[in-house]
Parts: sequence; C-alpha cells; structure tokens
Amino acid sequence: MAGPPFATDDPEPVEYHHSEFYIASQQTLTTDGRSGTLPAFEFNYGPFPDVQLHLIVPIAFSDPHDGRRQSGLGDIELGLKYRLLDETDSRPMVGIFPLVEVDSGNANRGLGNGATQFFLPVWAQKKWGDWQTYFGGGYWINNAAEARNHWFFGWQVQRSFSEHLTLGVEVFHNTEQVSHQGSSSGFNVGGICNFDEHNHFLFSAGRGLSNASATNRFSSYIGYQWTY
Repeated sequence: MAGPPFATDDPEPVEYHHSEFYIASQQTLTTDGRSGTLPAFEFNYGPFPDVQLHLIVPIAFSDPHDGRRQSGLGDIELGLKYRLLDETDSRPMVGIFPLVEVDSGNANRGLGNGATQFFLPVWAQKKWGDWQTYFGGGYWINNAAEARNHWFFGWQVQRSFSEHLTLGVEVFHNTEQVSHQGSSSGFNVGGICNFDEHNHFLFSAGRGLSNASATNRFSSYIGYQWTY
C-alpha cells in the first residue's frame, strides 16, 4: 500500500517520538476476481530523528470468480524509513524505505504471496506553497512461484485547499511481475480530510492504464489515521 492513500511513497518519516496508526481497507479487481485487505492495521513510530519504524498486519481476502471467498491473515509488512537529505529551496527531500513482506499469509487460499518479498526504493519530495510532489521507485525481489523480480516507479502531485482538505493524483508503472503477464501502468486520484490535529480520513481510487484486465481493472483505498 506504500504511502497511504497512494501507491507512490514519500521520504518523510514520522517525527521523533511521534506515532501514527491506520485502520484501512484496500481492494483490487481483475478478470480473475477481487482481492485486498479488510482491514489492515498499520503502525509507524519515530524512535530517532530522521528514522521511522513501520509495521502492517493485514486481514486479507480473496474472492475469485471461479472459487470460494477466503479471508485470514495476510503477509505482514516490516520496514524502516530513513531520511538521507532534508529539503531546501534548491533540492528535494530524499530518503530510503526498504520493506520486507513476510510470508505469513496462506498462498494456497489466495491470502499471501507464497514467499517473502523485499522492496528497495528511493523516494524524493518537494513543496511549493500549497503544492507538493513526491516521486521515485525501487526494485522488488520476489522468489514466489512464477513471480518475477520487478521495478516499480511512481509520481504523485497534490494540493492543499485548506487545513482540512488535500487532493492529489498519481501515475505509476510496474515492470512484469508474473511470468508472461507483461508490464502494467495505472493511476489513482485521492485525498486526505483532516478532522483535527490527530484524526484523518484517507481515500483513493483508480485503475490500470495498460494491461488493466490482468492487473487492475479498478482499485480503491479507504482508511482512518490517528496521529500523536
């Protein structure tokens, strides 16, 4: 799920000794059926300046067109975000955010990948007044059956319309993830509603722009975020 509510992430870690907690649901529709999380629990914490610890524990579901709906524990995500460079007037903020997708979901029931995955990305971010953009990408290492190691690239732009509402759009591209499936591209439109300093509602929706029937006919994300 990367940087909620978008697939593209940002390099900015949670502030030192602060935390954020998400309860969210994500789903993707393809010609084979629908799959996602309902819900997923995400926790981020800043133990040191410029460092963020990251954990997602998902309750996954799989609803294939030609089979029985399944649900249960999905693949647990662990990560560490580290800001390499602060943003200045002339350069963007830059950071790394390596992730491990632990093989904890039952792949035979469509609830997991079938092998542990690793994602090694670099992200950058720049702000101009009410506008902000973040972009980057990285390499997925996936040893599951029929899976291929692949690249992900994304670019997101957003605008703050008030202290309560931010809207954004992203485009992203994956090289081939499954043998003989081909590469894929897509987009999402979404935003964040800030009820107050601590309570936030996040949402996005989109679809594939290429190879959509096999990878992303429609996808969506909704979530509640609590920051403190």
